[in-house]
Amino acid sequence: MDFDLTERQSYWRDRVRSHMASHVFPRAQDYYDQQAKGERWKVLPVVEEEKARAKAAGIWNLFMPPTAGRAHVDDSFEFEGPGLTNLEYALCAEEMGRIGWGAEVFNCSAPDTGNMEVLHRYGSRGQKDRWLKPLMNGEIRSAFLMTEPDVASSDATNIETSIRREGDEYVLNGVKWWSSGAGDPRCKIAIVMGKTDFEAQRHSQQSMVLMELDAPGVNILRHLPVFGFDDAPHGHMEIELKDVRIPATNMLLGEGRGFEIAQGRLGPGRIHHCMRTIGTAEVALEKMTKRLLSRVAFGKRIADHSVWEQRVAAARIDIELNRLLCLKAADMMDKVGNKSAQAEIAMIKVSAPNMALRILDDAIQAFGGAGVSSDAGLAEAYAHQRTLRIADGPDEVHARSIARIEFGKYGEKATRPLSSGDMGATR
Repeated sequence: MDFDLTERQSYWRDRVRSHMASHVFPRAQDYYDQQAKGERWKVLPVVEEEKARAKAAGIWNLFMPPTAGRAHVDDSFEFEGPGLTNLEYALCAEEMGRIGWGAEVFNCSAPDTGNMEVLHRYGSRGQKDRWLKPLMNGEIRSAFLMTEPDVASSDATNIETSIRREGDEYVLNGVKWWSSGAGDPRCKIAIVMGKTDFEAQRHSQQSMVLMELDAPGVNILRHLPVFGFDDAPHGHMEIELKDVRIPATNMLLGEGRGFEIAQGRLGPGRIHHCMRTIGTAEVALEKMTKRLLSRVAFGKRIADHSVWEQRVAAARIDIELNRLLCLKAADMMDKVGNKSAQAEIAMIKVSAPNMALRILDDAIQAFGGAGVSSDAGLAEAYAHQRTLRIADGPDEVHARSIARIEFGKYGEKATRPLSSGDMGATR
């Protein structure tokens, strides 16, 4: 097993790392200053300026799946990025995750990445021309409407939004929430999951459609803050769909294929979050160690109190373990596909946010009162990471998948008494 990076892996990671150091980090204060002035839901000039710079440098749409060497349905090669593998992209995403708005600079932020992958994999040529092209150009943004306030959306078969066919249109009715990105003025299109057939088999009732955010009947009921943070200009909205009419051509892939699309979308999306989380954890550890080395309490540096040595050591171990698991999952996705990497994807999805939360909590403790304020940026990072224990499936759902895979390995043994050989194998 070779842990050395290839020349190509190092090349792309180092390009992102250098660009972040030269252009993104130096403009962090510009971002916060612009965000603090005027309307909350607005386009920040600093983001658009840095997007243009990254695009001109060719560090753009890095998440787009490799397509070279396989035939396109429409024989078009214009809907492509640089063709990075999941493993190559993981190294880049960690660098982007070191600052909250870093991924957007490279047109690699959620939910656009997942939506672009859906359009890339399942969209018609017309849908790609209408929506994928401006998304890939960074001209617009998008939302993904799946969860609902009145049902346990961790089980997506519970979704109750109706998508009813009427002639050449579909009519949408329902309420969605945690529609991330819908507060952004640039958000023009949403992918909506609902039911086209309430009587079909359990996993064939759901479909996904494209819906314009300014369509009549799309009503933003309220903004949902996260631990008090509004996440402007991105935001998370509760949205009512009241007799919203969309063209029948806005159906993705076909009626009853919503779960098929969801599985194709959520696998990469889940691990993209984890990749960025590694970068978030690294920043938290860096801030914590610098704070511990710079402050004196009870006659010595805080870093010299043994409890902090234990916490810093545990943080470094946790980061390294999670990075390896994340890279392994990405590598398996490349080599054997998302389905075969299901256990690894689930494991890192559970482990990475919990790891980051532990380190962020210790970092907050190291900063004392400053840690729970907005000054250190740790409280906001904690709020974001805490949502990842729920977003894209809660911990319990992924743990259930992991456990079922384990039970499946020993299902035959579970039906008979343990033998002495079985007992020996468990020592």
